[in-house]
Formats: sequence, C-alpha cells, structure tokens
Amino acid sequence: MKRIAILGSTGSIGRSTLSVVESFPDRFQVVSLAAGRNVDLAFEQAKRWHPRVLSVALESQAENLKHRLKSAGITGIEVVHGASGTVTVATHPESDFVVSAIVGVAGLEATYEAVKAGKTVGLANKECLVAAGELITAEARRQGKPLLPIDSEHNAVHQCLRGGQMDEVRRIWLTASGGPFLNTPVSKFVDITVAQALNHPTWKMGNRITIDSATLMNKGFEVIEACRLFNLPPEQISVIVHPQSTIHSLVEFVDGSILAQLSVTDMRLPILYALTYPDRIPSELNFSLSDLRHLDFSPPDMEKFPCLQLAFEAAKTGGGKTVALNAADEIAVSAFLEGSIRFQEIPLLIQEVVSETPVGKLESIKEVLMLDRSVRTIAAEKVASLSGRSPVSVGARKN
Repeated sequence: MKRIAILGSTGSIGRSTLSVVESFPDRFQVVSLAAGRNVDLAFEQAKRWHPRVLSVALESQAENLKHRLKSAGITGIEVVHGASGTVTVATHPESDFVVSAIVGVAGLEATYEAVKAGKTVGLANKECLVAAGELITAEARRQGKPLLPIDSEHNAVHQCLRGGQMDEVRRIWLTASGGPFLNTPVSKFVDITVAQALNHPTWKMGNRITIDSATLMNKGFEVIEACRLFNLPPEQISVIVHPQSTIHSLVEFVDGSILAQLSVTDMRLPILYALTYPDRIPSELNFSLSDLRHLDFSPPDMEKFPCLQLAFEAAKTGGGKTVALNAADEIAVSAFLEGSIRFQEIPLLIQEVVSETPVGKLESIKEVLMLDRSVRTIAAEKVASLSGRSPVSVGARKN
C-alpha cells in the first residue's frame, strides 16, 4: 500500500490523481491533501478520502472547513492553512509519495521540504524545477530518492530512458502541440482574445498553463525542467511541433536509434506510471493503434513564439534568469487574462524583466523566493505602465 500526499488536490492533476487512487484502492491510500482556496471541493474530498491532514489557503477558510466537518460529524482530520500547512501536508510522517501539483512557486517550499524529508516526489509542477531546479535535484541526490516526472512529456522521456543509459543519449526531443495559434499569422496576434487563447486543441488544463501553451512558454519551461531532471545541457534538448500529440516525447541515442512513447492524451496514465514506478500495472487507459493515420512534425517558429527562445536562453544562463522567467511570465499571463495587456505583449514584458535581472547563484529556497517576489514587483510595475492603471497583484497564485 503506497501512502500519498497531494499538493494541489483540487486542481486538474490533483483530481486526476484521486481518480487513479479510486481505481486502485488496494494499492494507494490518501494520507494528506493541500487543497488551496477551493473550500467546497476540499470539504467533498475530506468526506470521500478522510485524510489525516487537510490544508487550505487562508486561516478563515480553515475555520470554515473545521466547522463544516464538525457539523457533518467528520472527525480525525487536522485542518491547517497557508504555506506552513502545505509543508505539513508534504512532510506528513505517514506519507511516502508526494504529488507536487500546485501551480507556480506556491508549491516550491513544500516540494523542497518533501524531498528533504526523504519522500519520493512525483512532479507535475514544472515551475519548481524552473525556479529552483539545482537545489531540488541536489537534495534528491543527497536523499537517494527519485524525482518522478508527471508532466506527460518528461514522463515519456523517463519511460524511453529505460531503454538505454544516460551516456548513450544524444538528444531529447520534447513534442509540442503548437497550441491554438500554430497556423495563425503573426499579423493576427494583435486581435487574439482571452477566450481564443484558452481554447487548447488537445489538453484541458488550468488557465495559466493553457496560455503558456499558446505562447509556447510552457514548452520553454519544459526545456528547463528536462535539463534539471535529466542533467543535460540545453544543447541536448530539442522541441518538435507535433499537432496530434500522440507521441509525447522521444529520446535519440548515439547510435541513431530513437525511442518514442505513445499513449492516450490522459494525465491519469503518467500519474499511474509515477505512482507505480518501477512497476507497470494493467489499466484501462489503452491507445488504439488504428488511430495512427498520420503523424506530423515541424520545427517551432521561434520568431513567431519568442517565449520559447527566451526559455532556451534562460536555461543556458541559469541562476536568477530562470526565476525571473517564471515570475515575469506568471504576472504577464495574469495581466493578459485580466485584459491589462495584449497577447503579443506577454513575451515583450518577460524579455524586458529577465534582461534586467542579474544572473546570481541562488544558495537556498529562501533566496529563490526573495528574488521571485522582487521580480514580480518589477513585472507588475511594467504591466501598470503598459495598462495605465495600478500594479497587478504580485503574490504567487495558489490552486
């Protein structure tokens, strides 16, 4: 029986993880949940899973949840809140596997503390590795515990790497759907609406990651994540546009062999792989080979989607640049969703902020978070200058 903690239990990855747990009740048990701001869903999850600890974002929400649980006659659940509550969920002594699925750096401290506590971590939060990948991977090596990717692309790479040794790898290929604007002329970008940008052709995801997929910044974050997860320089990571999203990633070996991972576009499959690794167990998540009528591939247009180029540059430089990339992107995407800036202004804002951020080597999670807050303030001020209104909130959003 594997005992699981979920950071971001009310988000799409968290809900998918609970769906996997429900399908295999003899293999998995829920120990602790961090639910963020969705108190109604947190209450329903408490009733269904009865975790030892349940965390929400605010103290007022925690008090509300305690009252609702008491009124429903549900006992034995410790309700906590805030960043410290999320850390409590991540480091609960009864858990042995932590799913990190809180969007943004809001889950960074808890993820790092989970690794430090000797937990095996399944990473669905790419921002943790973008902002503090060197610190997290170094701690995982010290603990002798694997970091298991849940992102479909990195999960696919992890599976392909079981077919060879790391010193046999020539290149990792991350596939990208191309997003909703793959075939939209750049001259039309000025007219892109929020609704259009949120209409991803393949995946159903949260708002930020969907916009990041439309700008290809999400793929850029995945490049940085791949560098950290697999200890490879960005020169050995390539992106290939594959609109069908059938092949999730490929690994090219030095002898010319290429291994590809194919599966249904359902996040429950990479979650199941991570939860059961190194074993594989039967599931109903089957892929029909008859659907392989054609597969298209093309190089990404870096001029049309400059966010991807910005990510490659930040990956090469490292340090404060990747922290700034993530923080500036979150502020820019939030501003776009609120109507403060236009779609094509997202990469312009990010480039300006990143260029002003010193490289610097960050020695602790505290330093990462301090720089993150500073960059958010700068980015918010730039949004205000573009939109002619007060700075947007600079706090890290939570699930």
